Amino acid sequence: MPTNRDVVLVDKQALGGPYFVLTFEHAEVATEGRAGQFVMIKAGQSAEPPLRRPFSILATDPAQGRFRLFVKAIGQGTRALCALQPGEPAQCLGPLGRPFTAPAADEEPLLVAGGYGIAPFLLMSHELRARGVTARVFYGGRTAAELQLREPFAAAGVPLVLSTDDGSLGFPGRVTGALEAHLDRGGDGRRPRLYACGPDPMLHAVAALAARRGLAAEVSLDPWMGCGVGTCLGCVVKIQGPEQERWKYRCACTEGPVFDATHVVWPGDATSAAAGAAR
Repeated sequence: MPTNRDVVLVDKQALGGPYFVLTFEHAEVATEGRAGQFVMIKAGQSAEPPLRRPFSILATDPAQGRFRLFVKAIGQGTRALCALQPGEPAQCLGPLGRPFTAPAADEEPLLVAGGYGIAPFLLMSHELRARGVTARVFYGGRTAAELQLREPFAAAGVPLVLSTDDGSLGFPGRVTGALEAHLDRGGDGRRPRLYACGPDPMLHAVAALAARRGLAAEVSLDPWMGCGVGTCLGCVVKIQGPEQERWKYRCACTEGPVFDATHVVWPGDATSAAAGAAR
């Protein structure tokens, strides 16, 4: 169950540019949070800004009762969070949402991230390592400056494949190109299972790739969220399971944010057109 707490910032790491790693104290998030879940958080204890912002849980430290977030300061709420100093308060509700599903023993987990969509995959890599499973992470951005979380994965010994649209670091091109190259080489011999988090076009591309190759895939969707508990309905997405004749709206905050990629009705797909015609 999610727990609402006034939390304290205990550590702040500037990564360069607008990127920060923020560490907060919250015992329930630290002990119960799983990869793919998120928190709703805002700086300070006042009513301004009025709404909390959702962030994937980057890492947890159950022994210390702490968790970390990867934050890009781009708007009022994120700038306020990144302006906090150690010892200052924030309001936090979590853990929230549906986490990623663990792979089967014969599956190779391939984690595909675009930009700050990398956040849930550090925690996931540690969760899998605790089960004796090594994941491979594909981390893409427009430029090398957007790949700010390389070091924690390298320090943990997680295989990391980098890509940049401008060719400034790693594979030159989209992260899905690096993923396809790995699949074309046969991977590590196990059956691939894809997990993706990042911008919607990248998630759509991963879902299409998985469909072409007959691979299982889960995607973490990131629609606008106001409450995080299914009340405001600001984060509804179109989902159509195999047993459903028509798509239905589902709250990403409570029924996601992680969904089976084959169940998402992607804009522009034939599935979407058929669903629209059925209405």
